[in-house]
Amino acid sequence: MNPNFHVFSLSQRAAPLAVREQLALNEAACRQLLRTLRTAPGLTDVLVLSTCNRTEIYYCAGQEQTAVLLDALGQVLGRVVSARQAAYFVHLHDAEAATRHLFDVALGLEAQLIGDQQISHQVKRAYQWAVEEDTAGPWLHRLLHTVLFTSKRVQQETAFRDGAASTSYAALELTETLTAHLPNPTILIVGLGEIGTDVARHFGASPRFTCVTVCNRTRAKAEALAAGNSLQVLDWADLVPGLQAADVVISSVAAAVPCLTLPLVQQLTVLSHKFFIDLSVPRSVAAEVEQVPGVLLYTLDDIADTTSATLARRLAAVPQVCALIAESLADLAQWSRELEVSPTIQQLKNALEQLRAEELRRFSKHLSAAETQRMDELTKSLMQKVLKYPTRHLKAACQRGETGPLVGLLTDIFGLEATLAGYS
Repeated sequence: MNPNFHVFSLSQRAAPLAVREQLALNEAACRQLLRTLRTAPGLTDVLVLSTCNRTEIYYCAGQEQTAVLLDALGQVLGRVVSARQAAYFVHLHDAEAATRHLFDVALGLEAQLIGDQQISHQVKRAYQWAVEEDTAGPWLHRLLHTVLFTSKRVQQETAFRDGAASTSYAALELTETLTAHLPNPTILIVGLGEIGTDVARHFGASPRFTCVTVCNRTRAKAEALAAGNSLQVLDWADLVPGLQAADVVISSVAAAVPCLTLPLVQQLTVLSHKFFIDLSVPRSVAAEVEQVPGVLLYTLDDIADTTSATLARRLAAVPQVCALIAESLADLAQWSRELEVSPTIQQLKNALEQLRAEELRRFSKHLSAAETQRMDELTKSLMQKVLKYPTRHLKAACQRGETGPLVGLLTDIFGLEATLAGYS
């Protein structure tokens, strides 16, 4: 385990939507934050994860970097992160706890809807950005490969991801509840990003809803999605008439400020009830729209965990998921311990190779070319056999956490450089 691994986390566990939306980062902002932290002294292996429910910075450093992180975050946001906002962040300095937290997040244990596999894709994308922005070091590479491999095992070996239970599916279930009294409700889905697209597909596959329309700034994207899911398409320019006709409006528009504002909704004639479900962070539906009589607004924080059979199966699979995480953490710890002694093994190999080469040169003066080649092969084979025993004992000592005395002994016997392994 990398002893210098930390996580600076803001999530739905502690922070309300009103705070999370102020600190949410899009791709450009995440990349900018990575570039800013890449030049910060003492920071390595930086990963920035920002979703609808969390904004997190994972990093390695010899000491906590709260002030540096808040300053960098403020630069990216274009405003100072207030003390009130900063108070919602949780800073995990214990390396094992920080590592376990990333597993829990990536596998869906920390998701608002447990088992939501969308977060796994978001973590993978965040890792890709870290690689492209050159903030991923050896530790982060190994950690993320292990996390993503474990996520694949969870998918294949457990029921934790079975069935449909995600934020987008929860929007469908909520809509079913809200429109139970309507024989053929009209649904309008506004914004076709990752979540909006998932929502549209769920509605397209549902026999309950036959009048579903999608509206996106880019009409071509809406048409492509509608064609494969039996949906209707609305031009962005016709948004207001579409809002008027809809019983339920589901919005996931990515924007810094709400696009469905109070003045816009005030243009509508609401005869009974009109429901808005906002799946965006920052919010795309202004909170004030509920001032309009008959308008009811639901946000991410209003979408509680579904009590469906799917959720029950997922909860039953949690112990299996935790067992897989424990295996992966043990493998990571073993890899980390072996990494500590790899410089000693390499130095020992170099020292023996130097002795072998010197002796071969000394004796080759009296040997033919063929004999020299055979002697070269013989001494290389002998050196590998000699190396096998200390290497095996070093790795065994790693498992026991007792490498110190053995490294010191080998260093003294073979005159190796006494260097400490670190994470670059």
